[in-house]
Amino acid sequence: MIGVPSLLMTSVGRRTGQRRTAALVYARDGDAYVVVASNGGADAPPGWLHNVKAQPSVDVQIGRRRFGATAAVIGPDDADYDRLWKLVNERNHGRYDSYQRKTARRIALVRLEPD
Repeated sequence: MIGVPSLLMTSVGRRTGQRRTAALVYARDGDAYVVVASNGGADAPPGWLHNVKAQPSVDVQIGRRRFGATAAVIGPDDADYDRLWKLVNERNHGRYDSYQRKTARRIALVRLEPD
């Protein structure tokens, strides 16, 4: 997708209980995958962020590989936030910095730890 490493993350809707899939750019951090809840720099975060906060068990697909994972939200106050932001922003050719400039909210990161 757009020349950057991407994955499909499926979460369960917190209100509907329906499965929702989002295509997301990712970076590796050890065995984990880091994705960004940017919503293109909109003032509201993407719906999937609310879903993983309510139900952190997700399914991930990278190419043909599928696995379960646990999502953990990483906010700007987290000690790893700056390091992980730089890591995933570089993988996305600096696009996340431009998204952050569009909004006053601090964009959250999500670490996906394979089960």
